[in-house]
Amino acid sequence: MRTYIPLIIGMGLATYLPRLIPLVALSDRKIDDRVREFLYYIPYTSLSILIIRGIITADSNMKIATIAGIAIAGILSYKKGNLVLSVLSGILLSFLIINMSI
Repeated sequence: MRTYIPLIIGMGLATYLPRLIPLVALSDRKIDDRVREFLYYIPYTSLSILIIRGIITADSNMKIATIAGIAIAGILSYKKGNLVLSVLSGILLSFLIINMSI
């Protein structure tokens, strides 16, 4: 039987090293305020892209769950500013609506 442990370790290193190297190399440098502001909005932009893609690719019978999930995620993101809470609440509400309507 073949083992997948070296493959898993290699994949972990391949995804971790590109994040670690810039962090270590740039940790003592001063970042310009405009660049810092640009980097601050990347998670919100990524979330917006995922949401728009979800709207476009949603089935016609899942439109209500999609819109409700987006609404709660948007409201919580605006009120709380917590990206993880917004995403998880949107997923949970969409899950509940889909399972209640079946």
